[in-house]
Amino acid sequence: MNLFSIIGEALRALRQNRLRTGLTMLGMIIGVAAVVLMLSIGQGAQTKINQSIAAMGSHLFIVVPGATSSGGFSFGSGTIKTLTINDAHAIAELPSIGATAPVITGTAQLNYAAKNWSTIITGTTPDYFAVGSWKMESGTTFSESDLRSAARVVVLGSITAKNLFNDEDPVGKTIRITNRPFLVVGVLMAKGQSLTGRDQDDNVFIPITTSERQITGSQFPGSIRYMLAQGNSADDMDIAEIEMVQLLRQRHRISAGKENDFTVRNLTAIADVATSAAKVMSMVLGAIASVSLLVGGIGIMNIMLVSVTERTREIGIRMAIGANQRAILTQFLLEAMMICSMGGLIGVVLGIGGAWLVSQVADMLIVVTLGMIGLAFLFASAVGIFFGFYPAKKAASLKPVDALRYE
Repeated sequence: MNLFSIIGEALRALRQNRLRTGLTMLGMIIGVAAVVLMLSIGQGAQTKINQSIAAMGSHLFIVVPGATSSGGFSFGSGTIKTLTINDAHAIAELPSIGATAPVITGTAQLNYAAKNWSTIITGTTPDYFAVGSWKMESGTTFSESDLRSAARVVVLGSITAKNLFNDEDPVGKTIRITNRPFLVVGVLMAKGQSLTGRDQDDNVFIPITTSERQITGSQFPGSIRYMLAQGNSADDMDIAEIEMVQLLRQRHRISAGKENDFTVRNLTAIADVATSAAKVMSMVLGAIASVSLLVGGIGIMNIMLVSVTERTREIGIRMAIGANQRAILTQFLLEAMMICSMGGLIGVVLGIGGAWLVSQVADMLIVVTLGMIGLAFLFASAVGIFFGFYPAKKAASLKPVDALRYE
């Protein structure tokens, strides 16, 4: 008996028991759909983190002031003003550091015509945009001369620009910040959320000198909220961190044995941890979903065993007229694989549809790749072969005489 005849017999057997075939296929449909959906959610989370890392900039450190304590309680990093603009300038001179960007922040009301918007005001230097890998949508950033003269110029984040100007080009227009006029010189391209979940586009940027003297003010002149520092290369990150710590301890006159009054955080290392966590989550979600495939496989084996029992006389007749064990084994194995393959195809379609629905309802980034579709489909076929082999082997092992006598 050739392969095409065996395939025809397998299809005929499946058509004769449509309800049983459909119910058996249901387990594979649910399993494959679950695998595709879970893997797409995990891949979406990983892609979102990778996008945040790319938008954040490369080879970055963040240096924050130290913590203060009172009555035995610590109030966390940044609660005392221990970093200054001069610290940032000194760190920029280190051979392992490419650039630094000191930052002070505050919140203020913005006005343009009849519209107003409350947002974060970030006072910084022109290097901030290069260090943070910001790109311009229109206009330009403020300059070193703006920094020296404490000019009233502002660069808008995309969301802030949208809320104040709608579709109007903001560049060249004047807005008011705390009732002071500022000239809009540029608008930044959208970046989305940071790793901490903060919307980076709802922000405005002004020269740090302007912010200190006219907007945020400070009872500690020259102090900063934090600074960003960019290493020259990924290989120099450890050396750069050591050099920064040593320099700041020296500048702050911290004696040996005493704790630092600042904290240096390697954002690249933090990003790597986040990426690893996303990969683990993706694997866990895929493993959980794969359990449903195994359950579907067990269902296939049970149904195939029942089918072998019901078709014992048929098997005996086929053997009596010349069908060998290989033909019987192949037929029942093909039936199991057909159920899994058809269920897998339907499951892939439902999984992609479910992923799209989740992305629309939950506003999540969902990524469906050909790789995960192929993996789910191949896994479903493997389940069919694995769980279909035992019933097929049992059918092929029947003796023709015993099979013909079976009632």
